[in-house]
Amino acid sequence: MELNKHLNFFQFKAFIRAGLPRVTCSSCGKTSQMQAPWTRQGSGFTLLMEAFIVALCREMPMAAVARMLGTTGDRIARVLDHHVGQARAKENHAAVSQLAVDERSARRGQRFVTLFHDPAERRLLFATSGRKASTFEAFTDDFSAHGGDPEAIKTVSMDMSKAYQAGARKHCPNATLCFDPFHVVALANEAMQQVRRAEVKQVPDLKGSRWALLKDAKGWTMNQITLMHQLQRSTLKTARAWRLKEALRDIYTTAIDAADAQTRLTAWISWARRSQLPAFKRLGATLRDHLEGIVEHFRTGLSNGFVEAMNGLIQAAKARARGYATDHRLITMCYLICGKLKHLPTNPWIDSDVQTAK
Repeated sequence: MELNKHLNFFQFKAFIRAGLPRVTCSSCGKTSQMQAPWTRQGSGFTLLMEAFIVALCREMPMAAVARMLGTTGDRIARVLDHHVGQARAKENHAAVSQLAVDERSARRGQRFVTLFHDPAERRLLFATSGRKASTFEAFTDDFSAHGGDPEAIKTVSMDMSKAYQAGARKHCPNATLCFDPFHVVALANEAMQQVRRAEVKQVPDLKGSRWALLKDAKGWTMNQITLMHQLQRSTLKTARAWRLKEALRDIYTTAIDAADAQTRLTAWISWARRSQLPAFKRLGATLRDHLEGIVEHFRTGLSNGFVEAMNGLIQAAKARARGYATDHRLITMCYLICGKLKHLPTNPWIDSDVQTAK
């Protein structure tokens, strides 16, 4: 006797209970039970209920969905695993020629997942545990299985991680590396903060200046405007560090083309190397060694900006769920939220024509 939980009938729980016939195959002689058309084997839910579960999990933690439906989180996870896996199996990556690669914290204790995105479609292609060079091998295996050609990848946008660079060069041999502007400026921000933290011990007036130094001038409060006015008129090392950081940001904002950017970046690197600020001398050396990949952003316009927006969605899902017990569950949610999967079941509470149009 088959018993499957269905969508509620008004405020009442609904189940479909049916005795399924057993049939014997005339060819092999085996006897098997027929599969009900409204469910899948071993699920315990109807297909419409599973479609509803998938729709709920886009917006809610799995544990909350389980409580609302009177079931367990493991059963909800199995539904997602099945439908997300089925939907991904039908995805075609043959047209992908660019990648945007980033990492995302999975749990405390230096646990990360690496995310591979398609910049053209702004969708997640693949996610895997870790942030080593071997993550590229896992990606190319999955990419090839979905009709993609790793040798057809022309550009890979990423941070300056040595592991990612090694993985990209080995497994995407024809790709040009493009270093994301957000990460480059983040390195300058960190160098500036190192200077400020060292100097604040001798200059107590710098206490409380951290956010003013990081913010854009348009966002300063009146107190921060006063603080920055005084700082810019001083000879403090922090003031020099802030000017270096702002000059680097200005290159990304106002550079006309790749040639102009390369000229200005070369001059900036020389300035940083002569600044007598150890943090910026190290940063100058780093940018000098990666200059070709940094300038590639100005040639292609490729960046990880949209990836940061997707990371915000993933972070919001993690916050709602208060974290995920395993990397696998986090990765499944990443696909559900950011994968733009075209073959997921249709939400039964939304008109199919409206959902297709969206």
